[in-house]
Amino acid sequence: MPRRHHIGSLLFPTLLACVLAGCQSGKRDVSSRESPSSSGRVSHWDEAPAGFTSTGKIQHGKASWYSIATNGGTRTASGERFRNNARTAAHRYLPMGTHVRVTNLRNGRSAIVRINDRGPFIKGRIIDVSIGIARELGMVTAGVVPCTVEVLERSH
Repeated sequence: MPRRHHIGSLLFPTLLACVLAGCQSGKRDVSSRESPSSSGRVSHWDEAPAGFTSTGKIQHGKASWYSIATNGGTRTASGERFRNNARTAAHRYLPMGTHVRVTNLRNGRSAIVRINDRGPFIKGRIIDVSIGIARELGMVTAGVVPCTVEVLERSH
């Protein structure tokens, strides 16, 4: 007699594998915004915002991205509602409100973001950026890229 499987018994291992592999969604974004500009720079956001300078503290690791679809549209750890195009990111321990420069080491593109959430909690990943920032960094299709995270501070 053929063995029947409950749909949940097939779906759960697939979803678990997707989460563990860092999969963001079944769709791939191949927008033109992913191709780096000739200079490799994205916009004025690549420069530290007025009133901010580098602290010299730099982390090396991997960046990933998340979106409303992957976090269910929930609030961030700071209490803000998550927005796909916000210039925000999740970091494990940097204080909420800290500004950092995230640089995609595969293409040299960088963006300034504000920490407003906690995560990522997968070994080797040091920051989760919003999907809007991931588009600027040219990392949506890859999902996870090697990066640096440079902490910025307010100038005196």
